[in-house]
Amino acid sequence: MSGILGMAHDAGMFTVHQTIGSVLCCKCGIRMQPNAANMCVKCLRSEVDITEGLLKRLVLVHCPECESYLQPPRTWVKLQLESKELLTFCLKKLQKNMNINKVKLVNAEFIWTEPHSKRVKVKVSVQKEVYHGAILEQSYLVEYVQQDHLCESCAKVAANPDQWVAAVQLRQHVSHRRTFYYLEQLILRHGAAARAVRIKQMDHGIDFYFSNRSHGNKFVEFIGKVAPVKSRSDKQLVSHDSKSNNYNYKYTFSVEISPICREDLICLPPKAAAILGNIGPIVVCTKVTNSIALLDPLTLKFGFLDAEQYWRTSFKSLLTSRQLVEYIVLDIEPVSSEITVGGMKYVLADAQVARVSDFGSNDTQFTIRTHLGHLLKPGDHALGYDLYGANTNDMELDRYKGYIPEVVLIKKSYEEKRQKKRGKARPWKLKSLNMEVDDKIKVDEDKRDAEYEHFLKDLEENPELRFNISLYQNNDYQPSEVGSVTDVDDGEEIPSVPFEELVSGLEELGLDDNANGEDSMAE
Repeated sequence: MSGILGMAHDAGMFTVHQTIGSVLCCKCGIRMQPNAANMCVKCLRSEVDITEGLLKRLVLVHCPECESYLQPPRTWVKLQLESKELLTFCLKKLQKNMNINKVKLVNAEFIWTEPHSKRVKVKVSVQKEVYHGAILEQSYLVEYVQQDHLCESCAKVAANPDQWVAAVQLRQHVSHRRTFYYLEQLILRHGAAARAVRIKQMDHGIDFYFSNRSHGNKFVEFIGKVAPVKSRSDKQLVSHDSKSNNYNYKYTFSVEISPICREDLICLPPKAAAILGNIGPIVVCTKVTNSIALLDPLTLKFGFLDAEQYWRTSFKSLLTSRQLVEYIVLDIEPVSSEITVGGMKYVLADAQVARVSDFGSNDTQFTIRTHLGHLLKPGDHALGYDLYGANTNDMELDRYKGYIPEVVLIKKSYEEKRQKKRGKARPWKLKSLNMEVDDKIKVDEDKRDAEYEHFLKDLEENPELRFNISLYQNNDYQPSEVGSVTDVDDGEEIPSVPFEELVSGLEELGLDDNANGEDSMAE
């Protein structure tokens, strides 16, 4: 019809404008658009209350320790305040009552209350058919009262903090804790330790305590999917009821992580080299997941060792990242095109390098082959292993004397450029586990801070490391300092974390630093 009127108007014909009729309200007499009840909205609401009989006050059983809510009969669900999940949980309690009263839920939203008020208020909008098909919509307030009650697991912990059923002892026998910093972020990202009743930092590892054996088993399975491990389990009898024939045990899972870490230099034993197609013998570990990725820096041959293959040969690193030496690149010339190996790009190149520490004392230079031809240029600094002056006691290395390179470069160094930014806050944060420290171990604060700083730099330089972890926006970061995604020095970008990779809304999720009982944040 509107199309015909439009054509008539275009043709210059006379058209009659359509008007909407109005009637008088049968109660108050004001003009209104006609409806089935012939009453205005105010009069209709005064005559009919569609919220009559609907629940307006309910009780939520809440565990104050783990921030979970009871879903009858015995299920506890962990929910954050003012989250979509909590809103759904609250509305489910109203659904049966709404169906009985034949009202339709239209909208629902939280009304802000003080966190300590023990009240959750929800504004609910409903519709119902009244008086000959007229649809009336009305909003009302539902108040949920939080009744604190410890869940079963928290009650056990409160009664006896040492009451655990399964303990997972995670260990790695290396001289640093960088692997555990990365594992901590993976555990937090996937919520693998959400059911742990206690977490304790130990020498060379972490202990996780669970109130159920199945939770410990599940955690061991998770660690096996993200790291090359070997594990064994044991049990100890706690009590025995001879009448009912019930046995209570405590279970212990011992999990050892491979000592091979990313950026380690390895001299492969013949058995391991044969498994990998006779690469090496000098190889670099480029990645560690549930398998170990190894690269021959002289030929770009690549291979993987899974956990079973590694523990069958069980070799150790020749040199680790703590023994890296800084070099300066004097000259470099690519000898191959760019090759993608194991998802990473490399270019073979011949380079002349010298130790930074030798400047001013001698003119020792090394002509080497490196896999970093796509990153390095003359004047750059790089970190590598000094096999020329290294004092190693490796029987495998002695077999290959004369075939071993004097220097193996591992990565480009940005330390000199980072000196200008030292002391400035990063625009991102990491979450950390709520972990207690064992009284028997001595914590070297300077060493721990240096290792953690090294880990943060690795995250900035390697996007692949950041893929499986969550980085959060740092609200303490000054807006005036926010310049660009990467900081540029002398025309060269210093690696940093792009802002689009950061997770926002940290406080809304209840994960801020000041939240009691929540995991803390570390810069």
